[in-house]
Amino acid sequence: MGITEVITAPRSPWQNAYVEHVIGSIRRECLDHIVIFNERHLRRVLSSYVDYYQRTRTHLSLDKDCPDSRPIQHRSVGRVVAIPKVGGLHHRYERLAA
Repeated sequence: MGITEVITAPRSPWQNAYVEHVIGSIRRECLDHIVIFNERHLRRVLSSYVDYYQRTRTHLSLDKDCPDSRPIQHRSVGRVVAIPKVGGLHHRYERLAA
C-alpha cells in the first residue's frame, strides 16, 4: 500500500494533529479570554475547562453530543436555565422540572 510510519519529534505537538487540535481549543475557547495569575489558578481553570469539554461541549464528530453523553430533555420538562461553566466563560443549558 506504500504506507510509511513517520515518527514525531519529542516535545513537538505541532507535528501531532490531535494534540495540536486540543491545544488550539484550549487556547481559543479558554486561555485567550482569561488572565491567569499563577500556576494554581491555571490548574483550576484547566481542570474546569476539561470538565466542560468532556461533559458539556458538543462535538461535531459525535453528532453534536459530548463525550459523556447526556439524555435529551423534552420541552414539557420545564424552563431552560443557564449553568455557568469555566468561571462563567461558557454555559450549560438544562431544563428544570416545573
